[in-house]
Amino acid sequence: MQFYSSLADVPANFGPSAVTFGKFDGFHRGHRHIVDSLRAEAREASLRLKTIVITFDRNPLSLLNPERCPESLTSNAQKAELLAESGVDALLQLTFDHEFSTLSAAEFVERIIVGMAHAKVVLVGPDTRFGAKGLGDFSTLVELAKAHGFVVHQLAPLGDAEGTDQSSGTARVSSTGIRKLLAAGDLPTAARQLGRFASVRSIVVHGSHRGRTMGYPTANLHPRLEGFIPADGVYAGYLVADGERMPAAISIGNNPTFDGVPERQVEAHVLDRDLDLYDKIVSVEFVERVRGMTKFDSFDELVVQMGHDTERVREVLAAVTAAH
Repeated sequence: MQFYSSLADVPANFGPSAVTFGKFDGFHRGHRHIVDSLRAEAREASLRLKTIVITFDRNPLSLLNPERCPESLTSNAQKAELLAESGVDALLQLTFDHEFSTLSAAEFVERIIVGMAHAKVVLVGPDTRFGAKGLGDFSTLVELAKAHGFVVHQLAPLGDAEGTDQSSGTARVSSTGIRKLLAAGDLPTAARQLGRFASVRSIVVHGSHRGRTMGYPTANLHPRLEGFIPADGVYAGYLVADGERMPAAISIGNNPTFDGVPERQVEAHVLDRDLDLYDKIVSVEFVERVRGMTKFDSFDELVVQMGHDTERVREVLAAVTAAH
């Protein structure tokens, strides 16, 4: 996949192309459906079309209405990696600044969709809005397509289960809905809508080493991490380091049993392994919430519970392995 971080980076002879645009936060199953459909459109076109996704370096709300801006599900780097895996030819990540926010819908199409991408096909998802103040919608895009000679298609919402939509009573797949699921600790449903396990990524740093003292050494992730942190609690999941995916018991929270823990932490105990992961960048994948975060009356009670947690994590991950 070719990656461009500005219009100036895109070759003048880029295209002709099949284009989609949007935030693509989390790159969930709905987003993947759009990209898969875009690639199918490009293959069926009489001309050989390149596929390009146009997105932004931040949620536009972070500039336009910061109070309403939600936390991102993925970092820019994670989003780019997921798009690369989808098979799209190119990604253009535009800087969403004040100047860009003033582009009208017509200017967006003329300068970027037509002028840069030389679009022959434009495919968008439901509820598409674009241009200054979000005044452009699908009908606007249809009119601009007529003026500039490209074809435009809009996909219907994708439901939670494959092949379903809102009319079936199934929850619609959306970044907003997935945030709510993660915040509630419903990781299986979030994974189904994402099309993968939810994950975070950061560098492993030194902690208090309490886990090692209790016989459960943990990899502590630096708090400035990539991805959306689910609800506090203990999770069954995996730690991925150096390309190896290892079963793990994961804790999220501020360790209420101990005093002086100032902020939420993500730490993972790799089962049956004692590894030196300090200063490595690792990913932690969340499969299922085992329990909420609890304050225990004594150190010994916590150690006993950690033993129970570990066994429950083994059961959950064994079931996942059997299902696949």
